Amino acid sequence: MNNRGEKIIDIGSTEASLNLPQLRFPEKYYKESIWHRNWKKAFPLDYREKSFCCQTTGELHRADVFTPCGTVIEFQNSPISLTEMKSREGFYSKMIWILNGKKFKGFKILKNLPDPENPSLDGYEFRNSDHLSMVRKAAILNGDAAPKVLNFQHPELKGLSMTSNFYHFCWKQPHAVWFCAKAPIIVDLGGHFLYRMRIRKQISGDYPYLEMISRKTFIEGFLCFG
Repeated sequence: MNNRGEKIIDIGSTEASLNLPQLRFPEKYYKESIWHRNWKKAFPLDYREKSFCCQTTGELHRADVFTPCGTVIEFQNSPISLTEMKSREGFYSKMIWILNGKKFKGFKILKNLPDPENPSLDGYEFRNSDHLSMVRKAAILNGDAAPKVLNFQHPELKGLSMTSNFYHFCWKQPHAVWFCAKAPIIVDLGGHFLYRMRIRKQISGDYPYLEMISRKTFIEGFLCFG
């Protein structure tokens, strides 16, 4: 079953030959980039290019990678519409987006963060600014139009330890569609590390930040050996 409660059939399965409805193609497939192909090559051949259709509607989607644990990994090199993003997320029960961050305009990793979910920060909110800083949550709740800005040298925050895996970032020309995604988003900037986009829920506005993860560990987590 997918996220809409519909039965999904693997086009290459025996079941498909018996139960395929009239197929409906909701998306246009573009010529793959080298980046796209190289990502798929990181996975075994039998994980790649799996096609599925909805038994009820005939809607067809082709997964870049379908892992034995049932997770679909989609590699996105080009912009995507909100409608198409929601279509894919609704179609698959479990999926992950990997985005080519090298094509993002104005995307820059800035400073290390303390753990955004550290209970010591429950009384504060991060500011959505290039400069890493916070405000007191009480000031937001009190309706203060200009709450006092605190940097991490302020006595209230100075004792917090900075992590080596959480990062503050800016994105001057963001693809707003990705902030509406329900599935995990991982940004590929090249090199040995990937960056998962995370959101801290805040009264003053959600705060997006990055979690650095090992590329090798990410890939190996979906491989079955033996």
